[in-house]
Amino acid sequence: MLFDDAITVTSLAKCYQIYDHPRNRLKQMLIPRLKSRLGMTAHNYFREFWALKEVSFTIKKGETVGIIGRNGSGKSTLLQMICGTLHPTTGSVKTAGRIGALLELGSGFNPEFTGRENVYLNATLLGLSQKQIEERYDSIAAFADIGDFINQPVKTYSSGMFVRLAFAVIAHIDADLLVIDEALAVGDAFFTQKCMRFLHDFIQRGSIVFVSHDTAAVRGLCSRAIWLDKGTVLMDGIPKDVCNQYLKAYYSESNSASETPVEASAEAFAVQEEDFVDGRLAFVNASNLRNDLQIFQFDPNSDSFGERRAEIIGVTIHDMAGSSLSWVVGGERVTVKITVKTHTNLASPIIGFMFKDRLGQTLFGDNTFLSTIDDHKFCSAGKILVAEFVFRMPILPAGNYTIGAAIADGTQEAHVQHHWIHEALAIRSETSLVATGLVGVPMSSITLKAEA
Repeated sequence: MLFDDAITVTSLAKCYQIYDHPRNRLKQMLIPRLKSRLGMTAHNYFREFWALKEVSFTIKKGETVGIIGRNGSGKSTLLQMICGTLHPTTGSVKTAGRIGALLELGSGFNPEFTGRENVYLNATLLGLSQKQIEERYDSIAAFADIGDFINQPVKTYSSGMFVRLAFAVIAHIDADLLVIDEALAVGDAFFTQKCMRFLHDFIQRGSIVFVSHDTAAVRGLCSRAIWLDKGTVLMDGIPKDVCNQYLKAYYSESNSASETPVEASAEAFAVQEEDFVDGRLAFVNASNLRNDLQIFQFDPNSDSFGERRAEIIGVTIHDMAGSSLSWVVGGERVTVKITVKTHTNLASPIIGFMFKDRLGQTLFGDNTFLSTIDDHKFCSAGKILVAEFVFRMPILPAGNYTIGAAIADGTQEAHVQHHWIHEALAIRSETSLVATGLVGVPMSSITLKAEA
């Protein structure tokens, strides 16, 4: 299967006609034809803009390819031509199998129809029969998880609800190829992680073309990356190498006009190292969030699996004073508390947590196995187990994060998973410090000196 071609793009180009004035469109329709009949030389009343120029590549079945580039580089134009919603000026695109496309918000939807009606409309356009849609409708509605809004006109939907419904449809059409254009940038952390789990499963049986400005997502999801710039392919290769070159070029261009030499009078500054610094107080006093903090609660109905002979009934994160937190700042000490109820005897319970970013990448986590390996850990049915993990929160880029939790019985190498909740708790990270990468490191001292 890996040696078959899913997409073949050959010398692809797309030209748009740009008119400076609306009246020039009418002139273009009439005057050149008239001059041609009179034997006169005609000129065009438009400028040519080539969104794509001589683009060629092949994607094998089973490949996951990320396409990166700045706005206006031709990424969306390329995807539309792969999906067949846009015709090339020159060149060709050949695809194999059924395509599931998630392009612009609302594409394939009628805003006057309800969500239910649009499921039938969109799935029909994507190749499903009426019977197939009816058989899969309940699963589609459950995946979208928009509740009673599915019976409301989609013109009343938020952008996140649009994406939920559209992604739910393409996840159930048995596609051979998925084409996704920045869709995962919209929506909450829970749904983004659900989509990422689906995509990781889909990789085992199909191909994905994924456009994103998020190079971390491209590195984490894709086996190959293509860098488009001004309509041409600048680089095609390993995601890490392509993303590194893309970022290097982007920042070199951004900083080229602002480079200045370091003056001898540059001041040094230091971050005082303390045992505990409550960065939340400094942040909230300098922001408008003091009276507008969103409270997140443990979600027992989040996606989960396991034998359920023990069940997670609570997950919280709180500060050292015991106050529950829904947002954190790197550097403060926090406690993740997981409460479990046992329904059967457990010989050696293990409770753990995973701290994930919005794409579902596990940033860090731990469990109780090594810390309690010498303890007598037998627990009878009907008991309440409480695990607490105390640590200093790393510095994180501002954004949404989730905490997953799990209870198992056995050892690290051999155990029975009783309850694993993917996104048990959502939190928000805020920081006044610059964090690059996935996790920042608290600095004890930062200095800047100019030496003779």
